[in-house]
Amino acid sequence: MRQQMTIAAGLGVLGLLFACIGYAPATPMAPMDLEKGQAIYQRHCADCHGTEGKGDGQQATSLSPRPGNLISAQTSAKSDQELLKIIAKGRPRTAMAGWEDRLPPEDQIAVLAYIRSLITFTRSTTPPPPQP
Repeated sequence: MRQQMTIAAGLGVLGLLFACIGYAPATPMAPMDLEKGQAIYQRHCADCHGTEGKGDGQQATSLSPRPGNLISAQTSAKSDQELLKIIAKGRPRTAMAGWEDRLPPEDQIAVLAYIRSLITFTRSTTPPPPQP
């Protein structure tokens, strides 16, 4: 029951987030939506951000500043709303153009979901400190 309440609360927060940007999906991202996001990412983002989102795409070395690492802690800490704004509006004084005129909101959300799926957390290989 506690887990269901936590999930429901999380979904409520997501619903509010999407309502703030003007789009609220009826259900969480389905695998098909992630596939759609992956296809959009590969077509429009991978040349600069790289296939794994590390900012190391084929065009990255010719850009100044370099494209952002989408799986970095700094980017991971940004809210979905912040990242959706960057996707829509772009980044001033960079090669990152806004996509609001070229991608509908649902495609922007799908690509964000795919970017979030690239982030994986692993356990540290450093041993924990000794216990007193």
